[in-house]
Amino acid sequence: MAAAHEKLGVVELLHRLRRSTAAMLHGAMSLLCSLSRAYAHHQVRERVARSRRALRCGAGQAWRSAVTALPLAGPLAVHVAYFLAISCLGYGLLGKLKVRDPGRAPRGVDRFFTAVSAATVSSMSTVEMEVFSNGQLVVLTVLMFIGGEVFISLVELASKWSKMRRQRIYKSRRVESHGEIALQAPAIADVENPASMITSTTTTEDATGTTDANTLRHNAVRALFYIVLAILVVVHVLGAVAVAAYVYASPGARRTLRGKSLNLWTFAVFTTVSTFSNCGFMPTNENMAVFKRDAPLQLLLVPQALVGNTLFPPLLAACVRAAAAATRREELLELIRKGSVVVAGYYHLLPARRCWMLAATVTAFLAAQVALVCGMEWGGTLQGMSPWEKVVNALFLAVNSRHTGESTVDLSTLAPAILVLFVLMMYLPPYTTWFPFEENSNAKDNTAENQGIRLLKSTVLSQLSYLTIFVIAICITERRKLKEDPLNFNVLSIIVEVVSAYGNVGFSMGYSCSRQINPDHLCTDRWTGFVGRWSDSGKLIFIFVMFFGRLKKFSMEGGKAWKLS
Repeated sequence: MAAAHEKLGVVELLHRLRRSTAAMLHGAMSLLCSLSRAYAHHQVRERVARSRRALRCGAGQAWRSAVTALPLAGPLAVHVAYFLAISCLGYGLLGKLKVRDPGRAPRGVDRFFTAVSAATVSSMSTVEMEVFSNGQLVVLTVLMFIGGEVFISLVELASKWSKMRRQRIYKSRRVESHGEIALQAPAIADVENPASMITSTTTTEDATGTTDANTLRHNAVRALFYIVLAILVVVHVLGAVAVAAYVYASPGARRTLRGKSLNLWTFAVFTTVSTFSNCGFMPTNENMAVFKRDAPLQLLLVPQALVGNTLFPPLLAACVRAAAAATRREELLELIRKGSVVVAGYYHLLPARRCWMLAATVTAFLAAQVALVCGMEWGGTLQGMSPWEKVVNALFLAVNSRHTGESTVDLSTLAPAILVLFVLMMYLPPYTTWFPFEENSNAKDNTAENQGIRLLKSTVLSQLSYLTIFVIAICITERRKLKEDPLNFNVLSIIVEVVSAYGNVGFSMGYSCSRQINPDHLCTDRWTGFVGRWSDSGKLIFIFVMFFGRLKKFSMEGGKAWKLS
C-alpha cells in the first residue's frame, strides 16, 4: 500500500513538472512572437519614414532644380509687374488730365505708348510734347523719376535693408529664448562632461561672430541706402536750380520758354529728372534742338546724363570712400574692402579698379564719337555755329548716344557712318568696360546650379538675335510703307529706332514729308519720332521692345550655348 502511494506521488510530481515546463515554453513562445511582431512593426515604420524622407528630399530637390533653372524668375516678375503698374497708372492719369489743345488730344494707344516710354525711360514719342498740359508734364516727370535705374536700385536697397532688419529681430529673439533655456538647464552634465562646456562656449562664440557679421552687413546696406539717396536728392536739387538759374539769366532761353508757354520751374525739374534718369524727354517739340546755340545749358546737362548712367558706379564709389574717410565707420570701410560682396546683388557698387577702367572706357568712347561728328559734320549739320558751339554740340550728341537720347540736331541729316557708330553706342550696356584683368570670383561651384543655368541659357537667344527678330517684325508690319515711302521707311531708320528703344535711348530719325517719293498733300510735318508714323501693330511691338530693353539685364547672359563654328 505504501508503495502504491509513493508511485502515485511520483506520477503527480511528473505531471506537475510537465505542466510547468509547458507553461514556460508557452511563455517563451509568446515573448518571441511579440518581439517578432514589434520588430516587424518597427521595420515597417522605418521603411515608411525612409520613404517619406525620400519623397521630401525628392520634392525639395525638384523645387531647388526648378528654382535653379529659373534663377531670375522672381526678380524679373517683380520688375515686369512694377513697370506695367506704373505705365498703366500713367496712362490713366494722362487720360484724366486735359491737354492744352483738345483738338490734338492723343489717342489711347499713343497715351499708353507715351506712359510706357516715360516709365521705361526710353523717350520714344508718337505725339508732340507741347500737346501735354502742365499737369500731364508733372505726371511724366514722376514716371521718369520712379522708372530711373538709380531710383529702382534705391528701392532694392530699401527692400534688402527691411528684410535684413526682420531677420535680425527674429534671430535676436531666438538667441534670447535659447539663452533663457541654457540658464535654466542643470549644470550636472557639464560637470560630468567637461567637453560639453567647451562645445557650448564654442557654439556661443560662433553665434556671436555670425551675429556681428550680420550686423555689419545690415549697417552696410543701411549706409549705402543713405548714400544713394543723398546722390539722388543732391543731383536733382542742384541740377534743377542750375538749369533754372541759366534760363533766368539767358534772355534767349527765357524767350523760348515764354513763346512755348512753359513754366520755368516745370521746365527745369522736368529736364533735370529726364536727363538724370536717362529718359531724354523734353517739354519742347524740338527736344534740345531749340537750345542748340545754348552751349552752357548743354554743359549743365552733360554731367547729369553721365552720373545718372554710365558714370554712376565711379560716383558711388567716390561717395562711399569720402563718407568712410569722414566718419571712419566700420561698415563703410567694409564696403570699400569687399564692395558688392557685402551688399549681395547690388551690381552698381563696382571695385575701384573697375571704376577707373569704366571711366576710361567712357572717355574713350566719347572722344571717338566727338572726333567723328566734328570731322564729318563740321561743315554740314553743325554749319552756322561757332567752333566752340560745334564742339559742345558734338559732345552733347556723344553723351546722349549712350542711353539719354536728347538731341540738338536732326539725326536724319547726319552721315551714315555716324549713325552706325551711334547704333553701336546705343546697343552697348551702360557699364561696358575695357577690363584686361581677371576678376576674383567668390562664387561657389554648385554643379546642380551650373547645370540648371546652362540648361536655361541653352534655350535663350542672344541680344542681337532678339534685335533681329524685332526688326523683322517691324518690317513685316510696315511692309506697305517700305514700298511706298522708301526714303522715310528704310531699314536703317528702322534699325536706329529699334536699337534706340532697346537701349532706352530715344534717338530717332524722324519723318519728313519732303522725302516722300509720291507727295501726299495732306501730309504735315510733326515733331514726333519716326515711330509716330507707324501702324498701331508696329507701335504695340515697339512697346514690347521698350519693356524688353528696360529689363534686358535679366537676359544679358543668353545665347552662350550657341556655338558659331
